[in-house]
Amino acid sequence: MAGLKEIRIRIASVATTRQITSAMKMVAAAKLKRAQDAILQMRPYAEKLKEIISSVSEEMEEGDKDNVYGIVRPVNKVLIVLITSNKGMCGAFNSNAIKSAIHLLHTRYAEAHQQGNVHFFAIGRKGYDFLKSKKYPVVAYHHEMLNKPSFETVQPVAQQLMDKFVNGEYDVIELVYNQFKNAAVQVLVNEQFLPLVTEKHDHKKQRRIYFIYEPSREVIINELIPKVIQMQFYKALLDSNAAEQGARMTAMHKATDNATEMIRTLTLTYNKERQQSITRQILEVVNGAEALKS
Repeated sequence: MAGLKEIRIRIASVATTRQITSAMKMVAAAKLKRAQDAILQMRPYAEKLKEIISSVSEEMEEGDKDNVYGIVRPVNKVLIVLITSNKGMCGAFNSNAIKSAIHLLHTRYAEAHQQGNVHFFAIGRKGYDFLKSKKYPVVAYHHEMLNKPSFETVQPVAQQLMDKFVNGEYDVIELVYNQFKNAAVQVLVNEQFLPLVTEKHDHKKQRRIYFIYEPSREVIINELIPKVIQMQFYKALLDSNAAEQGARMTAMHKATDNATEMIRTLTLTYNKERQQSITRQILEVVNGAEALKS
């Protein structure tokens, strides 16, 4: 009977775990809906701004070098911005982003890393804890903006990164994060944040369009380009937030299914053990009766 008691305790424990994972799944699903709406509404706006900046940048290449965010310098110092989550229970969401950042460190920027010129900018507790445990150089750490990401809270951090580039502290700033595709799929992204990368068009194959700028191209460069860069950083955080909720919902769904299957298996084992125990008791009674007769 001790074995039966242990199985009953284990069934109760797994059932409690299933209740927790099921509740976490529903919470993640509710958060996913809000996060998904935010990033899907943001993407068309960000893409259109990027298209405008590409047009402006092509005009600037003809002699206008006022865009301090597009200056390409020899790559000596690199800053990798790693975006993870504050909490776990989301499958391989954090570990994949961390592995991608470390792979980037040891491949594309291996030479700069050997010279000690590659630093990390951690956003999210999970990435920060890993980097500190492995003693990677972390120059800054933020986690508060991930709880309720908004442009007002993200803008100062984006400006901080932009200032580091303009002041020459870093020649390249890279973003590493999970991009939201759907609830079950997250796409790892290594994206150059600064210097500003714009799409190049082959004007031999297509007709070039010239724009008239109002009030002036200088005002667009000084006002619009910083906003676009900040918006791209905000979009990366929204992408990561939606991807995190999708990964957590999927992980909790699988955990709930696994707990249900484990309860089924344990219940079957319990019933078999109980049946064998009853059979043994019947045999003992029968044998005892036969012994009394003899």
